[in-house]
Amino acid sequence: MSVDIDKTDGPEDIPPPKAGPEAIKAIPVRHYGRYVAAVVAIAVLAAIVYAFAQGKINWGAVPDYFFDNRILRGVGQTLLLTVISMIIGVAGGILLAVMRLSRNPVTSSIAWFYIWFFRGTPVLVQLFVWFNLGLVFEYINLGPIYKDYWSSFMTPFLTALLGLGLNEAAYMAEICRAGLLSVDEGQTEASHALGMSHAKTLRRIVIPQAMRVIVPPTGNEVINMLKTTSLVSAVQYYELLRYAQDIGQTSGSPVEMLFLAAAWYLIMTSILSVGQYYLERYYARGSSRSLPPTPFQKIKANLLSLGRPKGAA
Repeated sequence: MSVDIDKTDGPEDIPPPKAGPEAIKAIPVRHYGRYVAAVVAIAVLAAIVYAFAQGKINWGAVPDYFFDNRILRGVGQTLLLTVISMIIGVAGGILLAVMRLSRNPVTSSIAWFYIWFFRGTPVLVQLFVWFNLGLVFEYINLGPIYKDYWSSFMTPFLTALLGLGLNEAAYMAEICRAGLLSVDEGQTEASHALGMSHAKTLRRIVIPQAMRVIVPPTGNEVINMLKTTSLVSAVQYYELLRYAQDIGQTSGSPVEMLFLAAAWYLIMTSILSVGQYYLERYYARGSSRSLPPTPFQKIKANLLSLGRPKGAA
């Protein structure tokens, strides 16, 4: 008995594998409009710089007074006023937000009226009202606790705190309310089913998740508050702008001192912006798979990419 062997299946008879498709050579699209826009922007910037360079501005006065004791005192007063006003605003905003979300129609209506009034009137008008209430009330009488002349009680510092802090509370109330409403109601119902009280649910379940929504606009409010403190110079409170204006009048460089004040505001707001970025990054840990890179990580990645050969991974 013989067995036939099929010799057609040998390795020499297997056809060679077909070559894969040729790699596509991608040619980037040239965006000529971007080049034109960049040239126009640079030209406008150069024209502005040239105009200020030709103006009658004593630029040497800016570094001469940049670290003057009065300017540094004004920076300190500005930061102090910003911090205390924001504490008042955040505390009042949380209280107003809870009142606004309450099922009690009285507390809800009071919170609504407060927010409506303070958001609807300018901050400068509120500052002037607080400052001039001495024309309406001669005394402040709190019974056995405190009694004094209104002019002695309502100092420029207290006027600034009330005007800025109470106004900020109205805006923080809406920010906090939006953050609390962003948390799904099912989580509140589940925590109540587990036996948690309303206060514990708010503290352990709702507020930690609402912070992701509350932090970004709150950071913007802090930066805005820092700049808004310049308005309190109208009620005789000495902060950065008021000190800069006084130095400008005595030194004969009023415009230069305004540029100096603007430079200090830019420095402070830039530092606050960096702090806001890291705070937002901290509260974004549970909402995204990978956190956004920090500015230092971006710089490091760009520097490393410069040393790689073209086409390397």
